[in-house]
Amino acid sequence: MIGINIISVIILLGILIFVHELGHFLVAKWSGVGVLKFSLGFGPRLIGKKFGETEYVLSALPLGGYVKMLGESGDDEEILSPDDEKRSFHKQTALKKILIVAAGPLFNFLFAIVAFAVVYAVGVPVSTSRIGDVQKGSAAYEAGMQSGDVVIAINDDQISRWSDLANAIGGGNGDKLSIAVDRNGAIITMYVTPERVKSKNIFGEEIETYRIGVGISDETVMERQGPVRALSSGIEQTWGWTKLTCLGIVKIVQGVVSPKELGGPILIAQMAGSQVRKGFLPFIFLIAVLSVNLGLLNLLPVPVLDGGHLCFFIIEAVTGREVNMKWREIAQQVGFFLLILLMIFVFYNDILRILNN
Repeated sequence: MIGINIISVIILLGILIFVHELGHFLVAKWSGVGVLKFSLGFGPRLIGKKFGETEYVLSALPLGGYVKMLGESGDDEEILSPDDEKRSFHKQTALKKILIVAAGPLFNFLFAIVAFAVVYAVGVPVSTSRIGDVQKGSAAYEAGMQSGDVVIAINDDQISRWSDLANAIGGGNGDKLSIAVDRNGAIITMYVTPERVKSKNIFGEEIETYRIGVGISDETVMERQGPVRALSSGIEQTWGWTKLTCLGIVKIVQGVVSPKELGGPILIAQMAGSQVRKGFLPFIFLIAVLSVNLGLLNLLPVPVLDGGHLCFFIIEAVTGREVNMKWREIAQQVGFFLLILLMIFVFYNDILRILNN
């Protein structure tokens, strides 16, 4: 099991890092900037090959990657020819720098759209509107609903999926509903008034919603979508996970969600291994979700991340002057320190989860 987890997380991180760095690489090339190295991972070089001016490297630590361009920090001491000087990163306009830096997170979002689209095109299991358990004394029980009934319409709106049923009931105002069910071929219409109940959302906040007292069944159907609809679903899923992730960050800042819920590489490895054992599509779905998370993480205004660099270049675009190198170096050091603290914290959370399980 541990072996599967390790292999799975290496593949997962490798894909996410490759997609992210590919964005920087392609836009840098498109902008005419010289790229010296494209590395998957950090630390000692394992294997590599040079094509043209670019060395493509696989490094030992698979927790990141980088694209090294002409004229970036660390190359200032090198003597560049006049032609190379024009192709160096620091000689580009602020707009080009912004495009190159923003391309990494953008490619993560684009990859998520494609990955989600592939999942929906191949097919996903969807729960039908067949009723599982009916709680005694509930509104559905009193109306005569039985386990095994298939809901086909609510207030004359056609129903075939459990999600449609749940939205129609939970999203209403508690008004009486006309529910048509198929019971062994016979169509029966009954009237049910949803009950207001207290529940908790995914962030643990107490909310009020409406229920009729029925549970989901195990019946599912494989739903496949055409290319256009699958792409649309990919966009919807990417946008939905983006909003959910942003909301989660806000909830952590507000103190609604405990920072202890944050996970690191160990949790990701466990999740990756679990999804691989479930099949190819669940694994791809997980990669898509984490690609959204990686894109958003890199847009945070922390100096060592893409978001921090974007802040510097936006200031440069507005003022017409580069941010003072001394201030940039100080900000980089502070950002690096904060990132190390975050890594230690999520590793600590991962270890606590293991010990408590």
